[in-house]
Amino acid sequence: MKKYFLSAVVAVLTLASCSNEGTAVNTVESMKTPQMEKFDKAFKSLGDPQNRPTEEEKKRNTSELSDRRKALLVPASKELILSTGITEAELTRKTGDDMSQIIVWATQIYMQKSDEIRKNIKS
Repeated sequence: MKKYFLSAVVAVLTLASCSNEGTAVNTVESMKTPQMEKFDKAFKSLGDPQNRPTEEEKKRNTSELSDRRKALLVPASKELILSTGITEAELTRKTGDDMSQIIVWATQIYMQKSDEIRKNIKS
């Protein structure tokens, strides 16, 4: 009888632990701004069959994204940058409209905002 009781307690604790982890993840997701969500979706779209590297792009043997694939990320990247209060003119001045620089800047903002969300959840 004790064995069954202990097994039941362990099972309940395991379920409670798993549900708490899910809550934390959902909280992080729910705290993301719409611009962060669009940026997420843009990156995830690179895995879609039509957006994967072509054979020609693979032959270049470089870790850098092709211009075609960068173009998929730029609109969401710009939107994320502009959401911080940066003006379009300042964005152009700082990046020279270089797609790589825009994506890198947006990635830095995304990571910074994600860190802030995690800190807020912990406190």
